[in-house]
Amino acid sequence: MFEHTQRLQFEAKPEKPDPVYAHKLQELVGGAYGEMSVMMQYLFQGWNARIQGKYKDLIMDIATEEIGHVEMLATMVARLLEGAPATATTKMATTDPAIGAVLGGMDPQQAIVAGGAALPADSNGYPWNGRYAIASGNLLADFYANVAAEAQSRLQTARLFNMTDDPGVKDMLRFNLARDTVHQNQWLAAIEQLREDGLENVVVPGGLEEEEYRQHAGELWHLSDGDAASQGLWAAGPTPDGEHEFSVVENPQPLGGLATVPPPDPKLYATYDGSKGAPKGPVLGTETGLKGKIKDKLTPDE
Repeated sequence: MFEHTQRLQFEAKPEKPDPVYAHKLQELVGGAYGEMSVMMQYLFQGWNARIQGKYKDLIMDIATEEIGHVEMLATMVARLLEGAPATATTKMATTDPAIGAVLGGMDPQQAIVAGGAALPADSNGYPWNGRYAIASGNLLADFYANVAAEAQSRLQTARLFNMTDDPGVKDMLRFNLARDTVHQNQWLAAIEQLREDGLENVVVPGGLEEEEYRQHAGELWHLSDGDAASQGLWAAGPTPDGEHEFSVVENPQPLGGLATVPPPDPKLYATYDGSKGAPKGPVLGTETGLKGKIKDKLTPDE
């Protein structure tokens, strides 16, 4: 259950309309790292959490806050679009700054589709996509993703902060910057809490250390022509998971054979010179293919 209050989480009043900036601000609404993304990401992480208590409570607290962020930004976009006309001509644009702004950079769909308001889309007008949201069911994997999402959100907010001189817009963005900061720190603290509680290892997922090829689990393969990678903490000493030792392999050699593929099915018309012989196994579109296998299983031997 969710409840709504008519008051915004933070004030969203621009000093004056600016349709061009409203177009830019759409990135924080419906971009890949916009508020809609983190809102849906955290909501589904919370809804899908398999354990009750502090972790789910934290996720749902932040998720619900993000709903308010979307509302705040959508309100700001609508106010930035105030007075922007639904129709315009080139002649009018030369005499009316507001119309000129529409022709010069406003997203037409903000007028045509949304009636002069925000869209669930990014700054190019591309609709928000549910694939932006990450909710794997593994809290450590999700919390790592959340740190990255908040970092990207704060980066884009900082860039937008420097793209406007409007004091009202800057005031709201100062609040956004602060909340992105605290959320980054909260997710980082939650990662440490998972480790303290023994719920996850450092590497996602844990518990497969004996299955992996351990001799390759600490190696940095030096494959670029740069020469400074070996100077980092990732090149020597114990790994953060405590299971391996970092090392550098100079000029690593391939461990597999030639990257060849089998002869193609003639009915797929792939370019082929016959060097690998005729296709082996069933051929598509014949009774010896998948259809033939099913028929063999269903038809008793006579």
